[in-house]
Amino acid sequence: MRFTPQDEQFRQTVRDWLETNLTGDFHGLRGAGGPGREHEHYAGRLAWHRHLAAAGWTCVGWPAEHGGRGASLTRQVIFHEEYARAAAPARVSIVGEELLGPTLIAFGSPEQHERFLPPIKAVTELWCQGYSEPGAGSDLASVSTKATLDGSHWLVTGQKVWTSGAREADWCFVLARTEPGSQRRGGLSYLLVPMHQPGVTVRPIRQLTGTSEFNEVFFDGARTDAANVVGAPGDGWRIAQATLAIERGAAMLGQQVGFRRELDGLLDLARRTDPGPLIRDKLARAWIGLEVIRDYALDTLDGDDPTEASVLKILWSRWHKALGELAMDVLGAPAMTHDHDPDDWQRLFLFSRADTIYGGSDEIQRNIIARRILPGTPNQ
Repeated sequence: MRFTPQDEQFRQTVRDWLETNLTGDFHGLRGAGGPGREHEHYAGRLAWHRHLAAAGWTCVGWPAEHGGRGASLTRQVIFHEEYARAAAPARVSIVGEELLGPTLIAFGSPEQHERFLPPIKAVTELWCQGYSEPGAGSDLASVSTKATLDGSHWLVTGQKVWTSGAREADWCFVLARTEPGSQRRGGLSYLLVPMHQPGVTVRPIRQLTGTSEFNEVFFDGARTDAANVVGAPGDGWRIAQATLAIERGAAMLGQQVGFRRELDGLLDLARRTDPGPLIRDKLARAWIGLEVIRDYALDTLDGDDPTEASVLKILWSRWHKALGELAMDVLGAPAMTHDHDPDDWQRLFLFSRADTIYGGSDEIQRNIIARRILPGTPNQ
C-alpha cells in the first residue's frame, strides 16, 4: 500500500482533528474501552462517538449517497491508524457502523437504507450481532434459532450467546432458520430484530476479567416486521458470510496500532525490570511477528479471497494471545496476585485467551483454508 501526498494530507487532517477534540472532558477518555474493557467510561464514550458523528467522522468508508465520506480503502486505513495512535476511546457503535451498515448498503432494500443507516451514522441506535449459539459457535451453519412468518411479522425463538453489547443494543441482526427441516447453510435468513420488547431476555456472562461485555440473549417469540429480512428469506448464509468478511477489513489496521501500543508498553516495562535474555528474545520475536502481521494485512486488504482473512485471523489472534502470556513473564511473580481487579497486563492475559476462539476459532479458520487450498477436502 502506497500513500499519495493527498492521502498524507488526509492523515494530517485526521490527526489535527483528533488532537483538537480529544480535550476537556474527552481527554480523560484516552485509551478507554476496547476488548475486555467495554465497561470503561461507557457514557463518556457514547458522547464522544456522537461527537464524532456530528463532525462527520463516523462511517468514513460508506458511500457519500448513504451519508458516509466515501473514503478509499487507503484512507480508511489512515483513519483507523490515526484514531488508534491518538489513543482515542473505543467507539461504542462498531457493530452497527463497521458490520451491519456495510452489509445493508450491499444487500439491503432502499427502505432499509432509509430506516436504519441514518441512526447508525448518528449513533442514536446501537446494534449487536446474533450469530453464535450454545450449539453453533464457530460452526455457524449449525444455527438452530428459528423464525416463522406470522402475518406481517417474523416470530423469533432461540438462544444466542457471546453477544457483545447486547445490554446496550437497540437492535440485533440475527441469523435464524426460517425454512422448517432445513440443515446447515440452507434455509437461514438474516433478520433485523428490535431488542427492547417482550420476548427478549439478556443475561450477562461474567468473564475471567470480572467484567461482562458478553451476554446470552434469549428470544421467546420476539417479533420483527416481515420487511426486516436482509436479502431474500433463505439467503442468510451468504449475507452472514459477507458480514464476517467486512469484520476483517480496514479496521484491522487500527487494531494493529493498538497492538503496537501494548507491545511498546510491555517493552518499557521490560526495560525497567530487566527480565533477562530469554525474555528479551521473546520480545524481539513479538516485534517481528507484529511486523509480519501488518505487512500481510496491507498486502491482502483489497483481496476478496476469504482464505486470506482466515490466515490473518490466525496470525493476529495467536500473536495477541502470546503477548498476554509474555506480559506475565515480564511481570514475574507479581503477575500471580492482585488486590481486587486485574491490572492492565493481567486483563490482557485473561481476555486474550479468547482471541483464538471468538470471531471464528483457529480450528474453523484452518478448515476454511484447507477447503480452499487442499484438493479433495470436503466443503461442508
